[in-house]
This record gives sequence, structure tokens and C-alpha cells, in this order.
Amino acid sequence: MTPGAPAELGSPITLPEAKRMREQVCVMGLGYIGLPTASLLATKGYRVLGVDVNAHAVDSINHGNVHIVEPGLDILVKSAVGSGNLSASMEPAPADVFILAVPTPVRHEDHEPELSYIDEATEAIAPHVAPGNLVILESTSPVRTTEQVARLLSERRPDLKIPQRTRGTGHTDAEPDQVFIAHCPERVLPGQILRELVDNDRVVGGVDDASAQRAAEFYRTFVGGQVLVTDSRTAEMCKLVENAFRDVNIAYANELSIICEQLDINVWELIEFANRHPRVNVLRPGPGVGGHCIAVDPWFIVSSAPEHARLIRTAREVNDSKPCFVVESVRQSAERYKEPVIACLGLSFKADIDDLRESPAVEIVRHVATEGLGTTLVVEPHIRSLPPALADIDVELVDLPTALKRADVVVLLVDHREFLSVERETLLRKVVIDTRGIWR
Repeated sequence: MTPGAPAELGSPITLPEAKRMREQVCVMGLGYIGLPTASLLATKGYRVLGVDVNAHAVDSINHGNVHIVEPGLDILVKSAVGSGNLSASMEPAPADVFILAVPTPVRHEDHEPELSYIDEATEAIAPHVAPGNLVILESTSPVRTTEQVARLLSERRPDLKIPQRTRGTGHTDAEPDQVFIAHCPERVLPGQILRELVDNDRVVGGVDDASAQRAAEFYRTFVGGQVLVTDSRTAEMCKLVENAFRDVNIAYANELSIICEQLDINVWELIEFANRHPRVNVLRPGPGVGGHCIAVDPWFIVSSAPEHARLIRTAREVNDSKPCFVVESVRQSAERYKEPVIACLGLSFKADIDDLRESPAVEIVRHVATEGLGTTLVVEPHIRSLPPALADIDVELVDLPTALKRADVVVLLVDHREFLSVERETLLRKVVIDTRGIWR
């Protein structure tokens, strides 16, 4: 394997089906990545135990139900549980393959990565890991985290042969009875997870070359895209680079929208014209950046190289500050009314999903309500109750017709399909703040 240059490993290597059906997989974390992955593996013939600290989630899955919203996931889980290949528990058990798919947030106070969930998951599986097992970290992680998993396993289980980092030796022969340690970050889009788990290319990085080979062999049993092989640090950095690239480009669009507001220029029209250039593709601005990836992953790069990640840091700061700009626009609009009613449309971090993680819309609504800018209504068709961040403040969850009837100020925060069909007549004589440009 050439140092620093991921390369596909020749012809696909597949586990014989008989062996696959004997292999046990333990998936740590049953959220937006862990549960779809566990269910998919179960339908491919693996015997899968999903583990989560959420008792409600465990109970729901064991009854063939889901606790998160993702198109097609309910059918897949029901099928996987019904086949007997998928079960859930709050405690791990011995397996042939362990997949860590737990959260890796950043601390809001200093933007440093919070890796305690990975450490806890590693501690939990340590008593059950055996020679020949494969341990895969799927959680998006700062560079060197996979090596940290290997070190922690080595400390807890000195009886095991845990590989140390080697790079590009080309020696893929495993040590007798060694444990294989690798990283394979997910690259899926909410709303399309089940398709992209199979179709997307995957980057697999091993702590040593033998681990990379073993992990690639595993992924090729259910991934239709190419499986590209490298070392664990490169695999970790690859996911971070992908999301930092998108974050920087979104920051350009968000900063441009603020400048255009000051210069009284329609930013949506401007971007449409600029994108007529054959080599220009300016993204669409929004109220900020959310989700478990783009709003988080660039900080992992900044944390790893704080003196050099200047552009990446600035982009994060631009996107993190955009909600404040939106709140200020709401404040100025609300001042026109004696007792303003403000309808905020959307809470999720992107359209047509229920995922509120790191959502700028939630932050904007919280500030509008807590700063007393007016009676605050929220429309979010994909949830049944307000999230904890809004549950204890003066915010009312209503349907779209009610919000449009009562509101003086309408703030479009998420471009859900339901909002696209709003009749323009219903917006007359209201102040409209359209952060997504869908009503322009």
C-alpha cells in the first residue's frame, strides 16, 4: 500500500455466504447511522446485536419499530427483526465484528471534540473482544481517534494482540490471533441513508495494513460502491475534509447574503446570474449550518491544527454567526408591531426530515422567544412535540394554517415541501423573512 495514497484493493473480496451467516456483528449505537447499518447487515445474513443506552429505543426495535424517522427504515427494521437476525440490547455481547457508531459532538464552549462516547463504547466491548475480531470505528472522528480506540483496548485487554499504527508497508498478512482495528466513516445523506449505505463509495483505513484488508473484506459484502483502502488517519481526515469543503462554500454564500442585504441586492437573483458562468457554482445561503456533520466536523480539523486551520475556522465562525443575523432581522421587523406574533417555519437542520441536531433554526427560535421579540409560533410538520431546547420557554407548536393566520412576521427557516406550496396571497400584509429563498 502506497503511503498517503488510497487505492482500491483489486477485485472485490467477499465472505462466503455460509461464513457470513455465522458471523455475529455488534453495533454500538442505534441512531441515524447505527440502526440503518445494523438492519442492513441483518438482511444480508449477519446475526446482529444492536446496543444503545436508550431503553425506549431498544424496546421499540425489539418490537420491530423505529424511534427515528428515515424513509424505508421502518420496513427494513421490521423485516430484520422478524427474520431473527436483528435484536437490540443495552449491553454488548461477544461478536466477530464490532462497529462503533456513537455520537461525536463538539463542546459548545470551546469547540473541542467530545470523545467520551467512543471511550465508553470501547470500554463496554473490551471484555467481549476476542482474537481474530474486527473492531470498526464508524463515528466521524478527529485524526488519531482510531489509534486511541486501539490503545484503550490494549490497556483493558493486555492479553490481546492489538496492532500499533503502521503505514504503507504492504504487509497485509495478519499476526496470529491479532485483533483488527479500522475506521470507516459514514458518508450518507439523511433521507437517503438506506440507498447510500449500499451505493456510496467507502474509505476504509486500518491501524495496520492487515486491519485495512480485513475491514475492506467485510464492507464488500454489502457495499455496492467502491471500497477504497488506506490508513486510519487518512480515512479519518477524508471525512473531515469532505464536510469542511462544504462548510467553507456555504460560508461564502452566507457571507454573501449578509453583504447583499446591506447593499440592497437580491442575493438569490445574484447567485442565479453568477452561476451562469461555466466554472462558478455558488451554493444557496441559509440561516446557518446544522446537522451532525457539517456543523461539527470542521472543528475537528481546527482542533488538530489550530495554528494553520485559519480558513476552516473562519468559515465555521461565519456559519455559526448567521443565526444572529437572522434574529436581528426578526427584531427589526417585530418592532413595527405593538404585540407582534412571529411564526417560525421549520426546526430541522434540512428539508423534509425530523433531525434537529445542531439546527440553526432551533437556535433562532430560542433567541426569538427568550429575548421577548413577540409571541412565538413554530411550525415543524415532522415532529409531535418541541425539543428540550424549546420545551421550557414560551413557544407554541402549531400547524401551518394556524401560523399563517395569526402571524405578523413569517420567518421561513427550513424549505420543507409543505412550505413550498404556500399561497402568496396568505403572505400579503405580513413581513416575510425567507432565509431559504423559496418564495422570492
